[in-house]
Amino acid sequence: MAHCRAPSGADDGFKQAHHPTSSAVIRSTKPYKTYLVEDNPVIRENLVGFLEDVADTKVVAHASGEQEAVQWLDGHRDEWDMAIVDLFLQEGNGFGVVDACRNRASHQKVVVLSNYATADMRERSRALGADAFFDKSAEIDQLLEYFEHAHR
Repeated sequence: MAHCRAPSGADDGFKQAHHPTSSAVIRSTKPYKTYLVEDNPVIRENLVGFLEDVADTKVVAHASGEQEAVQWLDGHRDEWDMAIVDLFLQEGNGFGVVDACRNRASHQKVVVLSNYATADMRERSRALGADAFFDKSAEIDQLLEYFEHAHR
């Protein structure tokens, strides 16, 4: 099991708009702090590079399993702005991670990013408190739009 460590829309994924109505919103100058829960090392490293290059975010740590992710989140409550969570993990699953984030601060967002983007998976994620859900293989542009709107 890998340890948590710092790695070397308009559409919110639930088809509900949560973006500001004013176009005069000022973009934050600080990078967004993102926590990534993904068990596939190749996907994880590609996501880290992509998000840091394109989404004005810094991936502050990552985990490959549910228990590891929940422990990190519990011990670092104020050290992340967005958690991106895969559903199928090396140990446990992303639903447990999403559920563990229920008592997060109002500015913190939880996003599920999964290849299993069925209506059931989206609904279960929403019911557990996810703010958005995106299909890894088809909705990366929407994820970037979500980052842009969340970071304002």
